[in-house]
Amino acid sequence: MTNKNGVIGLTLVLALISVYYLSFTFVSRNIKGKAETYATGADGKVDVSKKQHYIDSLWREDVYLGQTLQEVMERELSLGLDLQGGMHVVLEVSPVDILKGMAGGNARSAAFQQALKKAGEDKKASNSTFINLFVKAFKEAAPNTSLASVFANSANRGKINSTSSDSDVIKMLNTEVDSSIERALQITQARIDKFGVTNPNIQRLPGKNQILVELPGVDNPERVRRLLSGAAKLEFSEVYLTNELASGLDQLGKYLSKQAEIEKASAKTTATTTAAAATDTTKKTGLSGLAAQLEQKGADSTQTDSSALAAQSAALTNLFVPMPQGLGVYMKDTARANEILARPEVRSFFPADLVFMWDRKGMDGANNQLILPLYFIKKSNGQAAMEGDVIVDANHDYDDRGRPEVTMRMNGEGARKWKTLTARSIGRPVAIIIDNLVYTAPTVQGEIPNGNSSITGNFTVEETKDMSNVLKAGKLPAPTHIVEEAVVGSTLGAEAISQGVWSSLVGLVIVLVFMVAYYSKAGWIADLALFINLFFLLGIMASLGAVLTLSGIAGIVLTIGTAVDANVLIYEGIKIEIEEGKPYKQAVVDGFKNSLSAIIDSNVTTFLTGIILYVFGTGLVLGFATTLLIGLVTSFFTAVFITRLILEKQSEAGHVFKFYSGLTKNWFKDNNFDFISQRRRFYVISTIVIIIGIGSFIFKGFGLGIDFKGGRSYIVRFEQSVETDDLRAAMDEVLGAPTEIKTYGGFDQVKITTPYLIEDVTPEADKQAEAKILEGAAKLKGNPAKIVSYSKVGPTMAFDTMISAVYAVLLALAVNFVYIFIRFRRLAFSYGAVVSLFHDVIILLAVYSLFNGWLPFSLDIDQAFIGGILTMIGYSMNDTIVIYDRIRDYMNENKSKGESLSTVINNALNSTLSRTAVTGISVILVLLVLMVFGGVVLRGFTFCMLLGVIVGTYSSLFVSAPIVVDLLQKDNAREALKMATDEVAQPAASGKKLKA
Repeated sequence: MTNKNGVIGLTLVLALISVYYLSFTFVSRNIKGKAETYATGADGKVDVSKKQHYIDSLWREDVYLGQTLQEVMERELSLGLDLQGGMHVVLEVSPVDILKGMAGGNARSAAFQQALKKAGEDKKASNSTFINLFVKAFKEAAPNTSLASVFANSANRGKINSTSSDSDVIKMLNTEVDSSIERALQITQARIDKFGVTNPNIQRLPGKNQILVELPGVDNPERVRRLLSGAAKLEFSEVYLTNELASGLDQLGKYLSKQAEIEKASAKTTATTTAAAATDTTKKTGLSGLAAQLEQKGADSTQTDSSALAAQSAALTNLFVPMPQGLGVYMKDTARANEILARPEVRSFFPADLVFMWDRKGMDGANNQLILPLYFIKKSNGQAAMEGDVIVDANHDYDDRGRPEVTMRMNGEGARKWKTLTARSIGRPVAIIIDNLVYTAPTVQGEIPNGNSSITGNFTVEETKDMSNVLKAGKLPAPTHIVEEAVVGSTLGAEAISQGVWSSLVGLVIVLVFMVAYYSKAGWIADLALFINLFFLLGIMASLGAVLTLSGIAGIVLTIGTAVDANVLIYEGIKIEIEEGKPYKQAVVDGFKNSLSAIIDSNVTTFLTGIILYVFGTGLVLGFATTLLIGLVTSFFTAVFITRLILEKQSEAGHVFKFYSGLTKNWFKDNNFDFISQRRRFYVISTIVIIIGIGSFIFKGFGLGIDFKGGRSYIVRFEQSVETDDLRAAMDEVLGAPTEIKTYGGFDQVKITTPYLIEDVTPEADKQAEAKILEGAAKLKGNPAKIVSYSKVGPTMAFDTMISAVYAVLLALAVNFVYIFIRFRRLAFSYGAVVSLFHDVIILLAVYSLFNGWLPFSLDIDQAFIGGILTMIGYSMNDTIVIYDRIRDYMNENKSKGESLSTVINNALNSTLSRTAVTGISVILVLLVLMVFGGVVLRGFTFCMLLGVIVGTYSSLFVSAPIVVDLLQKDNAREALKMATDEVAQPAASGKKLKA
């Protein structure tokens, strides 16, 4: 290896990066463990509020390498919802409300209402945008009416007018819908920040008017639904200045001092003991302040209450921090401040129309503590001076000094109110409030008579863009509807962690033992490379902020398989070189060199499939794809570079490896299976299976998961075993419609799927459906039940998912077809591979149709199945590419030998049989472990991959390669015929003579 130093350097860099980023995970887990210990009562139950209190006390404290706990937790390797519980929601911004708002009074016309209704119905079975469907429906309902006549009004002035073309109006509508989604994203972000979830994931889904929200650890779904649904409330209010509240603030200060004295007196008897214990705790734990006192609380329950009261009383008089706009409170103390400000005696200190409101974001204070500003808002009878429905437009701009600013324009009514409000607020701030959070409170410079205003200040461009989006939310109230939802209980998450980790470890151990058993001492080098690979994989995931999910664990398992495959290709290549009589050192070099092409091709095809999984997948499939893509890169690096580095170092030290054990020495040696001559027999077998499968498609159909058909799905756990027939009868009676019920992971747990109220997008419908499920379960007397997981997919979302799945499979086939043609330059290879893949997909579909309802786990066609299909395509292509690579080598060598094409390809298949078997056995063993021990969540997904590996291996040997033989023979026959024709024609042409 000519670049040894470069490989060593890169390995050290990757190792340091991995250690650095993974260390945050260990620190975070350690602190969370201490928080749980502190919050665990005598009964063994964890008090969630106490646990959060502990974490909040350290949130802005330096805990590791100068990083606060907040920064540490943001950098840890996060767990997905399926591993820790929480809530997954897909919000859809309602284009109906947007169009109504833009049409104004014209929205009441019969043609407009008819077009909205038809577009809504068509959207359930169409991948087109709602705007396009609406325009088409409107033109059918009012063919002679221009769109400008509907949407050209004062609200849209400056964008279109009465003479604008339909295409201009459509462009404007699409732009407004897109900006509405961005505004909804900003509002959703603000609401989630207010909710206080650690490491939320909020993003817009590409190409859709949908927003993905993932909230780890959330255990109150109803509250989240209320928080995320509906339009934002925008308000403009006057603000009290601190000098106007001097008397009230003075009384508040006296009240706090008095309360501090009372609490101090109650804690006086234990003050000395508490101080000594706290000092001891600080020495032991390295923590200080409130965190140390909380540690002491967990250690000595007899001193807990007095110790905490002493800490609180000491900080009570310093709870509020003076700020220019009023007061501020340290972020960790906001709950305490809210409780005090809500007390009736404290409210009596201030005017009746005063409302306390927090700023939307904090600012850094002393000792790196985050301070949240508190405003004194004036609301008469609870009503703001103005609301956001008067805003016509808002944009980010620059003032005459080049500073970022926000401009806004109001309608006539708003202009009149704004003139009055600004006239009485000159030199005073006016708060712009959304969802009861103050976004900004600019000082009014003068009366604004025409409703056109600018807001300036120390803003960045990003802040002015965000603020203009918030202001425009008042113009277009665009409610968001939940079209997909999943709730995973913390209990189910804890079980998933245990099952996933243990199954992965068992699978890893089996592979490690198998490699040593097959390759003897060389197997230890492969095992070391495998450990390094997994270390790099987790380190890179942590550095990229990736989330480890249960399906990600499945991706790690498959990564183990790909890493084994690369090492097997290398080892088998070295064995061939040694058998040809080359010296050991040269055999190692040539073995790596000759296997590199197959390794690259097989990894590229799997990587391309992984990209398609990543682009089109969500949830389980996306987590799997993320891990697989990173794993492919680390597997390639460790197998090709690190394994080679170790082998060459050992070779230089005089160590020689045999690459086989006493048990496996003669395995696959001199094998001469005749694959090609029997190809028609296997064609017949495959055809029979496919015909049976197609018959099952027609007469039995498939079990569609809610991903593809829509509906609500509940995982319900009973205290005792339950008969599904009895539960089905009870549910049918309660829900008034047939209900699908399947055992899920055990006889005491079932999965209930129903279309009940799926068209209703309100939070009340979710609550009603859940109550009905519990009512049906209660009919089984003496067997209490609880819902541990829940998911919902609306009809529109289900159709979009189905279309995306079809596109993903077709794109995977097309991409692999093109890549194989580029690499092998013969269409026969591309046709053989794609026909083989079609064969594999149809057989998997046949199995899922034929055996649906017969196996003790779900065989529904859903996103997990599509992920399994695409994984199977990647694995099958990996296998096929290795065989094709050997076929190409043998065909090039055969040009001087003159052997028949069947013989050449048969020899190539036999030469790769050891690699096919070793890799296949390794992957199958790991998948079997994952299927048996990995838990019910992954069982169907793993079964699809397991079946795919078996079918893919079969098709590579008995379908793909034989098809290449048949097609190449036809190509050779055509070429031979053409050459013969040319030879016959040439003499006749040359024999002609020109006569005078």
